[in-house]
Amino acid sequence: MPERLEVQRAVAASPGEIFAVLTDPRGHVAIDSSGMLMEASGDIVAKAGDTFVVHMDREALNDYPLGLYDVTIEIVTFEPDREIAWTVHGQLDLGHVYGYRLEPVEEGTLVTSYYDWSAAEQSWKDAAIFPVIPESALRATLGILARTVAPGKPRPALSSPDRATGGNGAAGT
Repeated sequence: MPERLEVQRAVAASPGEIFAVLTDPRGHVAIDSSGMLMEASGDIVAKAGDTFVVHMDREALNDYPLGLYDVTIEIVTFEPDREIAWTVHGQLDLGHVYGYRLEPVEEGTLVTSYYDWSAAEQSWKDAAIFPVIPESALRATLGILARTVAPGKPRPALSSPDRATGGNGAAGT
């Protein structure tokens, strides 16, 4: 079973416009499709190691009775206008990483959203809790991101049909 999901979407906005949303803690809440992210506090991130707090409500997924709780997001990859990734610290430190890669294309940006739990401790993997967020939620978040940064604009055309859909979403397959 793969330990990483990747999905892609072409967005009619520049990498800088998209990166601005992804570096703002409130941007994460604004584009979240899971319904778990309720509010965020903290400053816009500017480098790996920066952190902010997200106030969560797990009831949106209706899977584990965690109720309301806070997590600290720690940026682990920061390449302006190219890539940002973070891990989540809180009640449970699962060791998973979420991120986005941004690639300029004609009339916009190819955005790759990824979710990787390959570095999680084996005990978490054995508990069969991954993926916490399904591929469909990653895809929906990309749609909300597109609507946020490029409302009403059509998706840029890409040269390769597979690039537009992100293939099957699983890396290495």
